[in-house]
Amino acid sequence: MKIKVKKAPRKSEEVIITTEFIRLDSFLKFKGIAMTGGEAKQFVQDGIVKVNGEVCTARGKKIRNGDTVSIFSVDYHIKNES
Repeated sequence: MKIKVKKAPRKSEEVIITTEFIRLDSFLKFKGIAMTGGEAKQFVQDGIVKVNGEVCTARGKKIRNGDTVSIFSVDYHIKNES
């Protein structure tokens, strides 16, 4: 028996922030990806969050203009409101 697996296409979304940076755990809560800080911490510690293409395990990582956060087949491109 053959099983066909289709890879879901990656989605892309632009996110506007009004501050110089946002912490990774706060970003996950801001976007509704994590409902609580504990859940955000778990996502980061489990290594399922990438920042600029690399797995990031630092929940306090500062996300700035031009960074890309990837989780659950969605790429979030950060833009600073200017």
